[in-house]
Amino acid sequence: MWYVAVAAGSFRRYATYRVATAAGVFTNTVFGFIVAYTYLALWDARPHLGGYDQAQALTFVWTAQALLAAAALMGGGGLDELQERIRTGDIAVDLYRPADLQVWWLAADLGRAALQLIGRGVVPMAVGALAFPLALPGDVATWGWFLVSVLFGVVVSFGLRYLVALAAFWLLDSSGLALIAGLACLFFSGMLLPLRVFPGGFGEVAQLLPWAAVLQVPADVLLGVRTGDGLVNGLLFQVAWGLALLALGRLVQSAATRKVVVQGG
Repeated sequence: MWYVAVAAGSFRRYATYRVATAAGVFTNTVFGFIVAYTYLALWDARPHLGGYDQAQALTFVWTAQALLAAAALMGGGGLDELQERIRTGDIAVDLYRPADLQVWWLAADLGRAALQLIGRGVVPMAVGALAFPLALPGDVATWGWFLVSVLFGVVVSFGLRYLVALAAFWLLDSSGLALIAGLACLFFSGMLLPLRVFPGGFGEVAQLLPWAAVLQVPADVLLGVRTGDGLVNGLLFQVAWGLALLALGRLVQSAATRKVVVQGG
């Protein structure tokens, strides 16, 4: 119940930023139109590129916009605050709490992601569906599995961002590393272009990296590309990366907090 309260508190906290949420919805929608028309031109020239038809490609665009904030595809999310607390030394207070540091921040991130999915995900997807012929599923089961996949993708995203945040224990300023990690996520998650479009071995390797679990897999679940064994394998792929990253984060956290030296003394 302790961590449920943390997630609920995080949800309520981000719900208070109504102007920022509205601005994010507007930005996601405008950027969605820009990318959608780019995809239209690309798929006109190369029909069925990556195995997607035009409607599926457009659906991928708006799915990416719907998950941009929820899955923190540009990095950061709520973990920018953790980096700052490590930099200032306020992390010492967090370590005295009767709660696990990693699970605390995971719960807070899940609360943030839930609000962002509702606040900045539903409207852009609805606008995209009104403006373009999208290949959205008509059955509840596919939507349910999509939400499960989104949850797993957010956990993978958290695992990656948590490792970046922990680097602040050794770096005076980890903003550069966070920027690099954000760019890697944009490219290897499929945010800029579906990973199925990448050629040859490079594309195969890209789909095995953890960033693929953040967007590419949930999008394929929604598009119906992953069904049956493909769906199970996709979810297991996400779970495996999520557990691996959380375990690695636990090891790094243990090494970082074994002897905490507050910067400045």
